[in-house]
Amino acid sequence: METTAPADLLVTDADLVATVDDGRREIAGGWVAVTGGVVSGVGGPGDPRPAATRTIDARGCLVTPGLVNTHHHLYQNLTRSFAPALTGGLFDWLVTLYPLWARLDEEAAYVSAYVGLTELALAGCTTSTDHLYVHPRGAGDLISAEVAAARDLGMRSHFTRGSMSLSEKDGGLPPDSVVQDDDEVLAESERLVAAHHDRSPTALTRIALAPCSPFSVSTSLMTRTAELAERLDVRLHTHLAETQDEDAFCLERFGRRPVDYLADVGWMGDRVWLAHVVWPSPDEVRRLGAARVGAAHCPSSNMVLGSGLAPVAELRAAGAPVGLGVDGSSSADAASLWLEARTAMLQGKLRHGAGSFTARDALEIATRGGADCLGRTGQIGQLSVGSCGDLAVWPLTGVAFAGALSDPVEAWLRCGPVAARHTVVGGRLVVEDGVPVHAGLDEQLAVHRRVSARVQRKDPAAPHRSQARGGPLQRGR
Repeated sequence: METTAPADLLVTDADLVATVDDGRREIAGGWVAVTGGVVSGVGGPGDPRPAATRTIDARGCLVTPGLVNTHHHLYQNLTRSFAPALTGGLFDWLVTLYPLWARLDEEAAYVSAYVGLTELALAGCTTSTDHLYVHPRGAGDLISAEVAAARDLGMRSHFTRGSMSLSEKDGGLPPDSVVQDDDEVLAESERLVAAHHDRSPTALTRIALAPCSPFSVSTSLMTRTAELAERLDVRLHTHLAETQDEDAFCLERFGRRPVDYLADVGWMGDRVWLAHVVWPSPDEVRRLGAARVGAAHCPSSNMVLGSGLAPVAELRAAGAPVGLGVDGSSSADAASLWLEARTAMLQGKLRHGAGSFTARDALEIATRGGADCLGRTGQIGQLSVGSCGDLAVWPLTGVAFAGALSDPVEAWLRCGPVAARHTVVGGRLVVEDGVPVHAGLDEQLAVHRRVSARVQRKDPAAPHRSQARGGPLQRGR
């Protein structure tokens, strides 16, 4: 379906438009029109194109829906590739980094979100989640600081109010300084939903509830959070089945494997999506699929931490929505959904054979699969009339693509690396000609370097300075 009414933005003459719509249409020489923040037309060379306020020439390019990131920890770019934490598995890595993350404050939350979301946009991401579960005492309103950064940049974002309630003294992993009691977590969760959650189909900001993991949260908090999410009608997120160490922890502490524990606390439903899901048994895969529990596949992080290869094909076959996640930049290091899509494709081939997982499969989970995980089926992750006007324009020219003439979608992931030439959110450019549109990046990179040095310094934890210095919320961002 196309429209001839005037459009706000027209992307035209693409080598290929891969719509990832219900019919999975791919249109050679295609165009996409966006009006009022939503797609108002999609067509080919023979279809009448609308007049437009602005036109982008996409010759030599592949156009896709904007990529959807279903799992991230934006604050972790403050400790990117932190060398002392890179020698062990997940539990050792966490224990090393928790004391550094205990230095977070509003300034740190704002600048890490600003830099992290910009990094994602450069790689064609238009919707991102964030899982911020470290809330040090006296740190300020970290989630609202992240929301302010996303709004400054114009990025579509789902922020999750993470939590930890089991410290070392309770048999968990995190230090006491970053855990909270159940009532405080639940009150803050409800406040943030009231303050920021937009239920409209074109929402830029949504809030979900996200206790961190079985080894850092009490059973009561898991259960009460599920009840609160049901009452508020918001989504639920947590880490699950990431490592074999987690299996052992759950068996020792609960007498149950992680998926059984998930069912015990009321999380086996379609408002839930889980990070990693590397180690479910075949029967557990079937149960997750039957319950329509989503999975955020994080291939790079799983390899860096030696966690394993997730059963992506099996989860999808069972009916579980599967999306992609870049995970935090203290494990995956590079926040590029293009890289995660390529790595997911290669891992899929490694698990099940060369023909088992294609670039189109990777594009599917990077777009529609992510939308399904976030409860936004039909709103994001596809280019169809009425969906959000989010798209990425990918150049397929130059040395890296010389000779790649037979299939633009396969070339997109098998060649490269490639960054987006243009990234569009709701019809507005956030990256233009490979450069972020927002003018504040250089300033924020300087702030980020200073804050990162403070977080990583070796002396005892620095005081939180958001209130004393006037953090990003006090400065009116």
